[in-house]
Amino acid sequence: MSVKSLDDLFLHTLKDVYYAEKQIVKTLPKMAKKAGSPDLKAAFEQHLEETKGHVTNLESVFEAIGKKPSAVKCDAIVGILHEATELMDEVEDADTLDAAMLAAAQAVEHYEIARYGTLIAWAGTLGHKDAVKMLESTLVEEKATDEKLSKLGSSKVNKKAA
Repeated sequence: MSVKSLDDLFLHTLKDVYYAEKQIVKTLPKMAKKAGSPDLKAAFEQHLEETKGHVTNLESVFEAIGKKPSAVKCDAIVGILHEATELMDEVEDADTLDAAMLAAAQAVEHYEIARYGTLIAWAGTLGHKDAVKMLESTLVEEKATDEKLSKLGSSKVNKKAA
C-alpha cells in the first residue's frame, strides 16, 4: 500500500492493528493453556474475549470510514508473539514461565496502547468522530488489561517466580 497522506497512513495503521488483534486471538489460548497460575490463566482468557471484541470493533471502524476490513502484516506483533512463543518452549520452570508470559503479554499491551493512541489522534484530525469513539473504548480496555497484568505480576506471579 502506498502511503501518500495522513488518511493513507491512518488506514495502513488500522490494517496493521487489525492484523495484530487477529494474531493475538490466535496466541492467547496457547498462553492460557501454558499458564500455571490460575489468576494468569483467567486474565488471558478474559483478555481473549475482550480481544475478539476488539476485532469486531475494528471492523466497525473500517465500516465507519467506508472501507472494507483488511489486514496488513504487522512485523512488530509478529516479533513480540514470536518471542513469547519461544519463551513458552524454552523456559522450564513453571513459575518463571508465568512471569515470562506475563511480560510478553504486557509487551503486546504496550504496543496496542501506542497504536490505539496514535489512531485516535489521527482519526480526530481526519474528522472520523465515530472512529474516535470506537477506538477510545478499545484503548480503555487495553490500558485496564495492562494495569491488571501489572498488579498480577507485582502481587503474585513475579514473587512466586523469585
